[in-house]
Amino acid sequence: MRHLNLVKSDFEQLEKITLPRFPFCYLTFKCSKNTKQVFEVKDISNSGMQLSLKDGEHSLAEDENIHGYLHWAGRELEVNGNIKWKTDMRLGVEFSSQATSREDVTNFLDLETIAKQLKPVHKVDYGVDLPAKLKYWLRADGPVELFVWQHADGELSKFQILIMENFVEWEDGHGLKTARVISKRDIDTPLITEDEFVFKIDEVIDDLKIQNSKSLIKSVNDDLLSHSALDFIKMKLGL
Repeated sequence: MRHLNLVKSDFEQLEKITLPRFPFCYLTFKCSKNTKQVFEVKDISNSGMQLSLKDGEHSLAEDENIHGYLHWAGRELEVNGNIKWKTDMRLGVEFSSQATSREDVTNFLDLETIAKQLKPVHKVDYGVDLPAKLKYWLRADGPVELFVWQHADGELSKFQILIMENFVEWEDGHGLKTARVISKRDIDTPLITEDEFVFKIDEVIDDLKIQNSKSLIKSVNDDLLSHSALDFIKMKLGL
């Protein structure tokens, strides 16, 4: 995995990291407007989501209200929002600010529920080329991914947890750090499909990000990771 140089300023510290990208997404949004197009949910949080069409273009406009249904693992949620930005094939949507709407989204994205949707990409042949030092890769479509890396001798070297817009990493020789995702873009290379993330590094460890990571890890099924890897992550998170 490639690490790019840190970008520092008086106000913030940013870091660019590339991570492998899974080519399929089963978390979808069906727009109720005339076209009734089905979008992949590339990113989602309690406050909004980024949508993408695999084929074709949409006719939705910036600052337009949008209504439709999220579908994921047999569950459905009606949502309303406002389009904050758009390209021909992508949309950035902010969810309705009504308390009940935000509460419904929060319940839909409950960490224990998400943990049940985690799939071991490293175990199943999805036609995805894994980086050489990536030992484990768990993902639950848009909301959550877990990467566990190893040294050449097989010892675990690093893990990274993405929970919506939040990021937690432990790395051998550096320890824990937390960050928030600022942006993400697709990178297509000859060998592997990747995403380039830009993170804003927290000046001090964010306890809430750590607590959310602990909640997720406590809910991970034992058959998704080896006991030693799971114990390793728990120890580094202070579980």
